[in-house]
Amino acid sequence: MNELFEKLFALLQLILPHHVLSRLVGYLARSEVGLIKNTFIKTFLKNFDINMSEAKEEDALAYANFNAFFTRELKDGARIIDDEKNAIVSPADGAISQLGSILGSDVLQAKDRHFSLYELLGGNSELASEFINGSFATVYLSPKDYHRVHMPFTGTLREMIYVPGRLFSVNQATTRQISDLFARNERAVCVFDTEHGPMVVILVGAMIVAGIETVFSGPITPLARTVQRVEYGAEQRGPIVLNKGDELGRFYLGSTAILLFPEGKVEFSAGMDAESPVQMGQKMGEFV
Repeated sequence: MNELFEKLFALLQLILPHHVLSRLVGYLARSEVGLIKNTFIKTFLKNFDINMSEAKEEDALAYANFNAFFTRELKDGARIIDDEKNAIVSPADGAISQLGSILGSDVLQAKDRHFSLYELLGGNSELASEFINGSFATVYLSPKDYHRVHMPFTGTLREMIYVPGRLFSVNQATTRQISDLFARNERAVCVFDTEHGPMVVILVGAMIVAGIETVFSGPITPLARTVQRVEYGAEQRGPIVLNKGDELGRFYLGSTAILLFPEGKVEFSAGMDAESPVQMGQKMGEFV
């Protein structure tokens, strides 16, 4: 029955007008009309186990709109960033969807399902070649989680690639049922250079995600109907250096962050498996 439900849910995903629904929700989520924003927030609090005690502003109704509540800042010290020199930390609160080795250019999405590294990176074969046989980690942020994304390791921003696409939900059901999910959804590919080589952090959009934002570009979706590349080298817009644990961006409603590392560079920590819960700043692995 669960499999049948998943198949029906996936089928519904294929026919829904993703962008229309998401932009409508986005419009309402930005509303500062008391009745609208308070209704949204109260409904959310009722349906999800939100820990407001760790938020800098604990009064949920004090936020200007739903988006401000959803991307709420945490109190100082609410998350500890692992300070081991070579430690790679989780970029977000959530759960590991999958992690491990990239098989050539195939990235594991769910059991018996892979997607193309080349497609994930917006058809950029030169960039994809840097991560052939490398390592990856996919972190799913549920609606109840803290929704700012932080740096897993210190890096200098090389470029950001915006890839337009669908907005399928990114929960366990859809990852098991919809082929090439992460390579089909709208996403922002943030490419960094670190002391250990290149690193990519991908912010993947999803159904009713009202937008993606980064600290260096501001709101980036919807940006265009074609792949867009913005370089941030010293001669263009940089250099922009973000330290481990620094805020990178945020989602307006739940989604997924994907990390990519080159071959032979990363060893994930024991116990880091699919469905393992993680908190932002928690050690996931280390450069070797």
